[in-house]
Amino acid sequence: MIIQKELPGVGEIVLVHITKIMPHGAYCELVEYKADAYLPINEVASGWIKNIHEFIKEGQRDAAKVVFVDPSRRALDVSLKKVTSKQKKDKINEFNLEKRAEKFFTQAVQAAHKEGKIEEIEKKAALVAPTYSELLDLAVEGKLPDATMESDVRKEFEAIVAKNVKPKEYEVGYAVELRAINKKGSVATIKKAFGEVTGIGVDVLYEGAPHYKLSARGPSYPVVEGKIKEAEKILEKYKGTLSINITKRGA
Repeated sequence: MIIQKELPGVGEIVLVHITKIMPHGAYCELVEYKADAYLPINEVASGWIKNIHEFIKEGQRDAAKVVFVDPSRRALDVSLKKVTSKQKKDKINEFNLEKRAEKFFTQAVQAAHKEGKIEEIEKKAALVAPTYSELLDLAVEGKLPDATMESDVRKEFEAIVAKNVKPKEYEVGYAVELRAINKKGSVATIKKAFGEVTGIGVDVLYEGAPHYKLSARGPSYPVVEGKIKEAEKILEKYKGTLSINITKRGA
């Protein structure tokens, strides 16, 4: 997060670093916040716990759910047992991505020789995206607004991202049944139709007449689905000579 919140909210999944274990709980540092939290023994794991040291260790880093917050005392309780394996995996991935994006941002500021203005640059960027990973996504998609940061910093950030991050690629596949319905519907007609389809960037895979597969790739689902719709319009032109049936399936 570019401009860090003071405290997390109840229900938020956070990363904790266990610093001291007591008989009935443990004290933790919140990795993403300048705050501490308490982990009660009954929130360590389900069931009865005889020896807390069998479940957690000092120095352990883990994902926890915030179950209690008192902002006036800056007191927080967290739970390990209320975090699913998927939530834990997602949180760790989110944290790692955020740190990577922050590194790119810092490198961009340094490359532009604007280290002395980094706080000002961060505040300006936070008006567009509250997290570094969101800035990263915008840069990958080529949608980083000019007003996000000073032009020299933005150019450096975009260059660093382009060098280090491979854009996501999405793929969709559609099954096609194509049959001639009159003398005009020849093999040559089918080849001509599919030639137009491949011309717009949609792959055609022959699976044995009359079965074919249309496959499209792109940076987002709307883009690839748009390619398939364009391919359908092309094939529609041949409905007078060909019987056409298109159904979506896994790519």
